[in-house]
Amino acid sequence: MLIVFAGLPGTGKTTLARQIATDLRATLLRVDAIEAAVVRSGIARHPVNEVGYLVMRDVAATNLAIGGTVLIDAVNSVTEARDIWVELAGSEGVPLRSVEVVLGDLEEHRRRVEEREGDLVAGHLPTWAQVQAREYEPWDEAKHGARLVVDSGDSVAALAAIRGYLGGARDSEAR
Repeated sequence: MLIVFAGLPGTGKTTLARQIATDLRATLLRVDAIEAAVVRSGIARHPVNEVGYLVMRDVAATNLAIGGTVLIDAVNSVTEARDIWVELAGSEGVPLRSVEVVLGDLEEHRRRVEEREGDLVAGHLPTWAQVQAREYEPWDEAKHGARLVVDSGDSVAALAAIRGYLGGARDSEAR
């Protein structure tokens, strides 16, 4: 299965993605980690544009090809990014499950963005102004499939909803 997490920086994607990947023993691919490595290598500086997504796509393909479950942790804010995962799931013949993480409490979202500390060497933490200015296209379910939307303001409820969504997907595959 290919699981894709999407959402603006600071919404709680990575926190939720780590827990779900642990639960499922899935390969977790985080675009921020890939981009930080590219910057550390000296090949590029932030922003690295689509490089992180393209590397992540190929690593995901390798893991899907050997029967693994892969969880993608990236903003996935535009159609071109979401297209990558639809095409990959189709080419590998695996189900695609998308989870969009939001944070309805604007002040909490701002607090998280402004107070978080980076966990990656050469990682890039956007400012609140950059998060607000970031392009984030509406989800096109006809093109990118249905997705589960969770509000990370209640992380316990969000995790339960994601586990139910993904568990239901696994149950239907087993039949």
